[in-house]
Amino acid sequence: MNTQTDMLDPALANSFAEIVGEKHALRAPADIAPHVVEPRGLYGGHTTLVLKPGSTEEVSQILRLASETRTPVIPQGGNTGLVGGQMPDASGRQVVLSTSRLNRIREIDLKANTATVEAGVVLQTLQQEAEANDRLFPLALASQGSCQIGGNLSSNAGGIGALAYGSARDLCLGVEVVLPTGEILDDLRKLKKDNTGYDLKNLFVGAEGTLGIITAAVLKLYPRPKGREFAWAALRSPVDALELFETANDRAGMALTAFELMGKTPLDFVLRHMAGTQAPFGEDHPWHVLLEISSGRSAENARALMEDILGFGLEEGLVLDAVLAQSEAQAASLRHLREAMSESQKPEGGSIKHDISVPVSAIPEFIEKAGKVVQEVVPGSRVVCFGHMGDGNLHYNVSQPSGMERAAFLARYRAMNDAVHAVVRALGGSFSAEHGIGRMKRDELIATQSAVATDLMRRIKKAFDPENIMNPGKVI
Repeated sequence: MNTQTDMLDPALANSFAEIVGEKHALRAPADIAPHVVEPRGLYGGHTTLVLKPGSTEEVSQILRLASETRTPVIPQGGNTGLVGGQMPDASGRQVVLSTSRLNRIREIDLKANTATVEAGVVLQTLQQEAEANDRLFPLALASQGSCQIGGNLSSNAGGIGALAYGSARDLCLGVEVVLPTGEILDDLRKLKKDNTGYDLKNLFVGAEGTLGIITAAVLKLYPRPKGREFAWAALRSPVDALELFETANDRAGMALTAFELMGKTPLDFVLRHMAGTQAPFGEDHPWHVLLEISSGRSAENARALMEDILGFGLEEGLVLDAVLAQSEAQAASLRHLREAMSESQKPEGGSIKHDISVPVSAIPEFIEKAGKVVQEVVPGSRVVCFGHMGDGNLHYNVSQPSGMERAAFLARYRAMNDAVHAVVRALGGSFSAEHGIGRMKRDELIATQSAVATDLMRRIKKAFDPENIMNPGKVI
C-alpha cells in the first residue's frame, strides 16, 4: 500500500495544475481511471494527477517544473500500447501527461507531400484528412480509431502497410520534441535528404518517451492509389505462403502493399466471437493470406496484377481457394477478419503474446520450431499465429488449453516467452518487432543484447535525462 510520503505533494500538484488550468488537470479517481489501465490488463498503476496540456509551451513548462522537483512524468497518447510503456507505477508520485489535447493538423503541404501534425492527432483522423486531399497516409493499425501519432512514433509502430511504406520511423521527416529540461527541439523540417550531423529525430522515434516528449511531427504523404484490390487466399502451409509471397513480390513489386499470414485458429476465434463476420470459404483450410495491391496507374492495373498472382498460385497448387473482393464493402469485410484477430482472443481465456520478427525466408522454420516448444511448455496450448509475413513480423500468440485455469496458464508466461524467443534468436530475429519494450520486455532486452549496446543506451538516457524523470523504468 502507498504511504503518504509516496504520494505526489499536494502543493506541487497544484503548481502543475496551474500550468494547464484546473479543467485539464484530472484528480478525481473516476477521471483518472482510464489512464491507469492498459488494453491487456497486465499493467496497472496509480497516479493522483493526469495533465492534459494544450500547447507545446505548456508541455515545456510541465517538464521544466518536473525536472526542478525531480517528479517522474509518464507520457501517454491513446493508451493503446501493449507492453506497459504508457503506465505509471504504483507509487502515486508519477504524473501522467496526456497528449490528447495536442490534436491539431497544422499543415497539409500537397506540393511537398507532407503533413505537419501534433502528437495527439488520432491516426484515423490523419488518414481521413489525407484522403480528403487525395493523398494517402499509409500507417494502418487495428487501433487506428484511438491511437495517436505521438504514440505511433514513440513506439515506432508498424502495421499492415509496413511492407511497402515502412514503419512509423520511415514515415517521419522531422519532429518537435520537449526535452526533460523543458527545452524545445524544433526539427520540423520537410527534407527528404539531410546529412547535417547526427539524425536527432531518430533518437526520439522508438524511444517510448524515455528521452523527451514528441509534441509534433512532419510525416510523409503519398499519392492516393488509383486502384486497390484485396483478396483472401487459402493455403496448405507457411511454406506455400512464402512461395506465393515471393511470386507476388516479383510480379507486383511496390504495388504489393499487404501480405498478411493467418492460421486457422485465429480465424476461428474471429468467426466465433466477432458479430457479423463471415467465413471467406465454405470449408476449413489450415492457412490463409490477405493480399492488397495498390496501383498508381489504374483500377484495371491493380485488378490485373492481383488476378495474375492468384492465377499463378492456383495453377501451381499453392492456393487452394481464393476470393477477390468485388466491392469496397467486401474488401472491408476481409480486412475486418484480419484486424479483429487481436480482440477475438479475449473470450478464449489467457493469452501469452509474442511480437516477433525473423527474416522472411525463416518464417516457415520459425512456425514449425516454435510450435514444438510451445507444446513442451504447456501441452495442449493453442497457437494463434497471424501477422505481417511480408516484413517478417508475426504476432505469435498462445491461448490457454481448453479446460485449463487461466491463472495457471499465465503463470507460465515467462517460460513460454523464453522458449519462443530462444527460437527467434536462433534464427537471427527480434523479440520486439513493432510493439516496443515498455515494462514487459525491459529485463529481456538488457539480458539478451550486448553489454556495449546496453551501456550506450544508458549513456544516451543519462545525457538527455540526468534526473531520470522521463518514463522511468521503461526500455532501459
